[in-house]
Amino acid sequence: MLSQRWSQAEIGKLIVPRDEWRPFATASEREAWDGLPQPLREAQVARGRELLGFDWPFLPAARYLDFARDGNRSRYETLCHRRRTALCDLVMAECTEGQGAFLDEITNGVWGICEESSWCIPAHIGVQRAGRGLPDVTEPIVDLFAAETGALLAWALYLLAPRLDTVSPLIVPRIRLEIENRILVPVMERDDFGWMGLHGQHVNNWTPWICSNWLTCALLLEEDETRRAAHVAKAMQVMDKFIDPYPADGGCDEGPGYWGRAGASLYDCLDLLRSATKGAVDVFDEPLIQEIGRFIYRVQIAGRYFVNFADAAAMQQVDPGVTYGYGKAIADPEMTQMGAWLAKDQGTLEKGPTSSLGRRLRTVFYLAEMQDCPAVQPLPRDSWLPVIEVMTTRDRTGKAEGLFVAAKGGHNAESHNHNDVGSFIIFQGGKPVLVDAGVEAYTAKTFSGQRYEIWTMQSAYHNLPTINGVQQAPGKQFAARDARCYEDDLAATLCMDIAGAYPAEAKVKQWVRAVRLVRQMEVAIEDRYELEEVVAETVLHLMTPCEVERAGSGRLVLNRAQLPGGRETGVGFLEYDPDLLRMELDVVPLTEDRLQGIWGERLIRINLRVVSSEPHGEITLRFVPAG
Repeated sequence: MLSQRWSQAEIGKLIVPRDEWRPFATASEREAWDGLPQPLREAQVARGRELLGFDWPFLPAARYLDFARDGNRSRYETLCHRRRTALCDLVMAECTEGQGAFLDEITNGVWGICEESSWCIPAHIGVQRAGRGLPDVTEPIVDLFAAETGALLAWALYLLAPRLDTVSPLIVPRIRLEIENRILVPVMERDDFGWMGLHGQHVNNWTPWICSNWLTCALLLEEDETRRAAHVAKAMQVMDKFIDPYPADGGCDEGPGYWGRAGASLYDCLDLLRSATKGAVDVFDEPLIQEIGRFIYRVQIAGRYFVNFADAAAMQQVDPGVTYGYGKAIADPEMTQMGAWLAKDQGTLEKGPTSSLGRRLRTVFYLAEMQDCPAVQPLPRDSWLPVIEVMTTRDRTGKAEGLFVAAKGGHNAESHNHNDVGSFIIFQGGKPVLVDAGVEAYTAKTFSGQRYEIWTMQSAYHNLPTINGVQQAPGKQFAARDARCYEDDLAATLCMDIAGAYPAEAKVKQWVRAVRLVRQMEVAIEDRYELEEVVAETVLHLMTPCEVERAGSGRLVLNRAQLPGGRETGVGFLEYDPDLLRMELDVVPLTEDRLQGIWGERLIRINLRVVSSEPHGEITLRFVPAG
């Protein structure tokens, strides 16, 4: 889409010279900064003042070694990210106030980050020749966070270079040196980083995320215009490795939690290219690019709840500036309105944005437009993504009230995969009833051969059957068959055969599952199965944050339960045939902060054990909302 349309030579002619490119107002251009809304200005300056005298975290070697020693990522990453967040806050405060009060503290942050042996986090350093452990300073590795750090310092230099010179004339050259050595040289000299995809590797959100930061560093700092064009041309070639195989329906198989660094980072890249070429490089009219953007509002359930298949949390804080800007670029009013709603929901005007520095700049300079845009959640009634095989449906367009259902087919080799072919979730009144638990904090185990030992990755902890005592297996061959979606004013149904998601030892010939929303009435799960033989127990599992109690034979009450942050679950009745199924409950304790912050201290797993010894049968479950 990019590299075959615009050669390096053409890019060299189209790109705006570095000294003339002004993507945002610098700190010296006071009219733009002084014109920001007063509540935003006050919030950004106040955040900076709280950081004067900041105790910049020490990054000891022992913390870097934690990942190699015990698989822990968070101890080092927490310290590392605190440094960068503080620097970002201080830069925004200085640009907003413009009086020099924050320059010394900014220098502390910049100098400390430049002194770090590596900007690559321990979980990603293992690709160096020395392997896991401490970083080899002679082999800089460009990972997500090295690239993010480079872009942070590049934006800081762009915004504040003359002011930093008043502190010391050595700061700006130091930033340039470190970005050159740690980012710009490695990405041009090497083509073997996996995220580049230049040797046939499967790529994911790493590719646009790193490319957006690579482009930022090159466009802002590279003084040789020939090399600058070469950087842009190579980055476009790498971006094509992400764009070309992307599902035509725009579906992010990594889940909405990763859209913010997959589709949204692609927007960052394309926005930079469009800006740096004065609109000459612009592919926002391409249907695929438009569909990638629309994905995020198609999977919004209500408020901060999103459909969270794969490694995604059930609650997301989507960037308002990216969403608004993407919607504007593709001329989609629903997406721009969602961006305005996100800004209002997150209190961006009062608190200021809290994302990466480049995204903060876009947001603050879009705020005036966003305030004039209707703040609306699109909440489309129906969406069917036929490539990744995800259906979302609700009672009525634009309404959180009533029933919402999402269900998926797909396969078990998706990026950030969970073994969840055929799973579904149900919300009632914008509140969770039957859910996907999500994912715990990442450790070394998460992206290893032991991934599927983690309970959140297993089909037995999704809304799925365990067949003949066997769960689903990972791999692209373990997939749904013949997934079809039907939608009309009365109902919406996703029907598929999920037998192929199970290994041979499950001895299942066919398991046809239909997930059906009958609008303003009920949700029905209809399973029709045929086994080769019955050799062990078959159990249907359902995950809920609700309180569960019996309400007679074949009926459960899913009662309201309190969730963190003053939230609560939905309520309703789950009906099943007690002659076919025997019900038991498991309490699944949640001991990790990420899951506890959404669901509290536990989830309940409803286990419906198949009583029949026949190798074939039909099972129907119904959820009926209370009231």
